[in-house]
Amino acid sequence: MTLTFISNFINHHQVPVADKFYEILGKDYTFIATMAIPEAIKQKGYPDFSDKKYLLKAYENEENYSKAMRIAEKSDVVILGGVSHDFLVKRIEQKKITFIYSERFFKDGYYHLLSPRAWKNLLKTHIKYRNEKVYMLCSSAYTAFDASLVGAYLNKCFKWGYFTKVEDLDIAAVLNQKGDEEIQILWVARFLDWKHPELPVKLAKRLKDKGYSFHIKMVGSGEFLEKTKCLITKLGIENSVSLIGNMPNDEILSLMRQSHIYVFTSDRNEGWGAVLNEAMSNGCAVVASNMIGAAPYLIKHGENGYMFKSGNLNDLTSKVERFDKEPGSERLFFT
Repeated sequence: MTLTFISNFINHHQVPVADKFYEILGKDYTFIATMAIPEAIKQKGYPDFSDKKYLLKAYENEENYSKAMRIAEKSDVVILGGVSHDFLVKRIEQKKITFIYSERFFKDGYYHLLSPRAWKNLLKTHIKYRNEKVYMLCSSAYTAFDASLVGAYLNKCFKWGYFTKVEDLDIAAVLNQKGDEEIQILWVARFLDWKHPELPVKLAKRLKDKGYSFHIKMVGSGEFLEKTKCLITKLGIENSVSLIGNMPNDEILSLMRQSHIYVFTSDRNEGWGAVLNEAMSNGCAVVASNMIGAAPYLIKHGENGYMFKSGNLNDLTSKVERFDKEPGSERLFFT
């Protein structure tokens, strides 16, 4: 069997599963990248995977692009994500199996269902394939529902996701190395409005006022960073919250192994949220917004983490407090 994975550029959320496909299929597996990794992303410490044997850089020259089109046409199975549907035309004519992977359709609300332009786009990119051998890989717990609203991929949706690297860790040893004197809470994201960096700051104020011993580290940068600094000062919690800045991914994973709780505060604009995979696989107990695409897939509420109502500070605080009210509860998720 030949399998081809087509995406805009290869990233560290795709490499683990791509490596596994290559391990199984060898030369019968190809990852086609349609664009180079943007320089702005590289500057943030983004890893370089350009040496992968299975990688075909369709963007480099016309020869590579033509080769990519031929492979996409002839491959037994194609997984297509975030790129032009030109790769689909010949496959549909030949009735070859194709999977499209997608996060939720309506990240910022269902008002798009009132827009003729939105319906035209949905018809072009999804609805028209309802009777073809085209299937949906849902990179969000909410994709299948969104697709059902427009009559797309009925009975043709499958769970998918972002597949981060999972280290072979001794979780018991990781947990035993965490200090008991102070609860270490971690938040990692770009400082954007829909990532809600204000929530961990306001959480810190609530926890401080209640007398908890804790410290929150916030990793990242972005347009709301200065606003977040001002909020920390305004609330008088400079000693309870540290702004770390950008860090390479390996250092973030190390920081996760030192932290007790990971809080994930994004709203429904967070399509998947691969940092949730990383936090859970590196010994963090997690408290995540219920609107994050990965959360309902990965979290069994009350068993291996908690979900809080998106944007609700009271609910976020309540879920974080459970770890302190039940001594050692952050460890119960990993025993």
